[in-house]
Amino acid sequence: MSRHIRELFDLGGRGALVTGGSRGLGLQIAEALGEAGASVILTARSTDDLASAAAHLNGKGITAQSIAGDASNPEEIQRICQEAVIRLGHVDILVNNAGAAWGAPAEDHSLAAWDKVMNLNVRSAFLFSQWIAKRSMIPRREGRILMVASICGLAGNASGHETAAYNTSKAAMINMARALAGEWGEFAITVNALAPGWFPTKMTRGTLDTRGVEHMTARIPLGRLGDAEDLKGAAVLFASAAGKHITGQVLAIDGGASVIVG
Repeated sequence: MSRHIRELFDLGGRGALVTGGSRGLGLQIAEALGEAGASVILTARSTDDLASAAAHLNGKGITAQSIAGDASNPEEIQRICQEAVIRLGHVDILVNNAGAAWGAPAEDHSLAAWDKVMNLNVRSAFLFSQWIAKRSMIPRREGRILMVASICGLAGNASGHETAAYNTSKAAMINMARALAGEWGEFAITVNALAPGWFPTKMTRGTLDTRGVEHMTARIPLGRLGDAEDLKGAAVLFASAAGKHITGQVLAIDGGASVIVG
């Protein structure tokens, strides 16, 4: 017998770990999962930011905790994952959102900056996924992994938007989702990617201030930036039973920006 649509989207009894969850897109996704019934653990580097984010979620009636740690450090990743499993019992949903950007012309991009972006955006997503899948999802033969990529992973940039490492890292996250989906499908683990467009976040603030919102939205068919609700529905879809037959996919949430050519 098929389930009611509300039941398909219900995350009650599920435990979620959200990296980079103290603000911005990570916090928006954590809020969505919590509103759908999941118990949420946020992780990021700043203890103060995490405390504020957890308080925000708890104030909305969401069961939320936090674990501070550096997602660019493999030992810290292991500690965060172990603690999350201890607290939740098991992690049903992993959201790989922690990330960094770096602006520099490709010909002058430093190796240190390249490694910083790659280690946080790509290596950490793999290590979190590997640890949680091996110890919490594969043994239970179920799980949902969500990569927060970017439309920058779908294309290059014109002159004036020099973010070669960031674009490369987000493309890697998208194909990582495909690769892991192929390997872990036999365990009923789905792995998908969101590709947000322009949202007003700490990471995008500099570009939006410099170029102006009007300039940045001129080539977005819907004519606006993403808002505090625009990732919620897709995140819950991919995390819930409603998305149990969707894996290895990337969904652009960008107001149509990625469909424009030229």
